[in-house]
Amino acid sequence: MRLLSTRIPMTSRPCNGQGPGRRLPLLALTLAASGALLLAPLASAQTDATATTLTLKQATEAAWLRHPEARGADARRDAAQAQRDVAASWIAEPLAVELSAKSDRLNRDNGNREYVAGVAIPLWLPGQRAHSQAVAEAERGAVDSRLSAAQWRVAGSVREAWWAVHRSRQDVTLAKARLANAEQLATDVARRTKAGDLSRADQHQADGAMAGAQAALAEAVAAEATAMQALRSVTGPVPNGRLAETPEAIPAETAADPSHPVLRELGDRAELARRTRELAGTQSRANPELNLATTRERGISGVPYDQSITVGVRIPFGSDGRSRAKVASAAADQIEAEQLLGIERERLAAEIDAARARVASAALVVAAADRRAALAHESRGFFEKSFRLGETDLPTRLRVDLEAVEAERQSARARIDQALALSQLRQALGLLPE
Repeated sequence: MRLLSTRIPMTSRPCNGQGPGRRLPLLALTLAASGALLLAPLASAQTDATATTLTLKQATEAAWLRHPEARGADARRDAAQAQRDVAASWIAEPLAVELSAKSDRLNRDNGNREYVAGVAIPLWLPGQRAHSQAVAEAERGAVDSRLSAAQWRVAGSVREAWWAVHRSRQDVTLAKARLANAEQLATDVARRTKAGDLSRADQHQADGAMAGAQAALAEAVAAEATAMQALRSVTGPVPNGRLAETPEAIPAETAADPSHPVLRELGDRAELARRTRELAGTQSRANPELNLATTRERGISGVPYDQSITVGVRIPFGSDGRSRAKVASAAADQIEAEQLLGIERERLAAEIDAARARVASAALVVAAADRRAALAHESRGFFEKSFRLGETDLPTRLRVDLEAVEAERQSARARIDQALALSQLRQALGLLPE
């Protein structure tokens, strides 16, 4: 399915009479030149058959590569992997080396010497190692789901900006068509005014209609430049300014899947908080230490050194206050994440229902708008013919032209809105552009 795209070149028909067809006002020429500069990338892309057309999927990928969380994704994964490596270790903390020397050199100096070299090995508390590994696994899952949710949110921003550009470009196309028609009408009125068939008041009305079309075109060009700049601020530079017009496919899903990026993110946050709470429950005291040391000593000078080995255990006392604080904090994080998960699930369900209703409504609006545009186009042909024959006055002709332009605009806008509604439905379902 392709979006309706109608391009009618803007022309200026010269006339030797006194009417508006003799030349465009200086302001209109300036605005038209500005619009041509703003649309230069698009024009070059349309004339170059080999120009690259940017798709919605490519725009989303480009926007994600620029996102801060995407830049820090590798570092976060490395941190999660490092935490897993620590949890898989057989010791709770890094080893500590102890070195000491004892001598009576400063007082009696009888040659008493003692040298001690030892190592302190921190030990896991019961259940602490297994829970630490579970926390590390949960942390890795939380990192991945957080990045997926961030990418999904970026896709939503790109989708909104993407269809805003298409809507503004349709407005520019229709504004050009309106101006071309107004110029043609002004030329005909000028010729008939010179021949005496119409009055100067009719010529002024035709001039006013052309001036209104020029202003509408200038506004449409400015709106397109603003929309394109908003898209570039998300995706970065858009090569040639050429964007694909194909709407996204109708999704087969009808409800939020458990693998929805937001639901996964909150679910992993709740799981991480639960694992953290379980780990905090095992950390009621500091880690014990196994001490291994070797001692080399002698009592007086001339006596051989004796060698001995020391084995000891250091067991810290527990602190209920600190343990309760850690457990309570982790429990609070778990409760908040689970509550947010429930709220988000309900919100997504409501958003999906609303998006599906918008898609169905957009289809009806497109059918009605197309029907109106077809009737308005046919009516315009009737009144153009009757105006040339002198059977219709100029105000009626101008009113019919405005109705036809508005009908065409509504038809084109309806198709853009239908494509946007499809994108919003896919966004609510957690689907990225394909």
